[in-house]
Amino acid sequence: MLRGFGTLLNVSTILVGTGLGVLLGHRLPGRTRDVVTDAIGLVTLLIAAFAAYAVRDPALVGLVGPNAPMLIVLASLVAGGVIGSLLRLELRLEGLGHRLQARLAGRAASPERRRFVEGFVAASLLFCVGPLTVLGSISDGLGRGSQQLALKATLDGITSVAFAASFGWGVAAAALTVLVVQGGLTVVGALAGTFLSTGQVSALTATGGLLLVGVALRLLRIKQLPVGDLLPALLLAPLFTALVSAWA
Repeated sequence: MLRGFGTLLNVSTILVGTGLGVLLGHRLPGRTRDVVTDAIGLVTLLIAAFAAYAVRDPALVGLVGPNAPMLIVLASLVAGGVIGSLLRLELRLEGLGHRLQARLAGRAASPERRRFVEGFVAASLLFCVGPLTVLGSISDGLGRGSQQLALKATLDGITSVAFAASFGWGVAAAALTVLVVQGGLTVVGALAGTFLSTGQVSALTATGGLLLVGVALRLLRIKQLPVGDLLPALLLAPLFTALVSAWA
């Protein structure tokens, strides 16, 4: 199958799901849309729990020892948060949302603008933070097929319907983020080949699981964690795993 097909499929399902969600959203009261968003937040917590449990994966424990995995995840989140905050990744992501809203929606009222930006940011983080994004894109780039991204596309399409019912067209703009992130990772996979061990993948998965917890807290309106600033942790987790393995 053509490399990059999985990402194109993912973008398509997000756009179709958003269109359906916008049509349904106008027929749903605000309370119903809030409940739908809360349900997505709870399911995101469940997915995050399964991903975070990869910190106890035997391949990772065997690579770095029984005590190091937790420290690797901690170091990745702390160092990644420092880097991301210095680079102002969260603010840049929100700024991109504002620019897209101004271009696509024109002079919208302030509440509509905030709704667009929140939908764009929340959907971008949810669609791009997680093991399937990285593993599926790299597998697609390696020519191993796009089955993982096809599964992710299905999940994202369903989620887009519910998201768009609450946030509107801002969810469709997240398709651009998916195209850039997953497309870039697919190119990395095609150029770099197999460069992550099973243990490194587990460290990345566990770190991504905790980032998904942050996304869920935002969706549940418990705390607006700057998850965007923590995204560099996904790059640092495999690196720190390799360093600890070499040192051990």
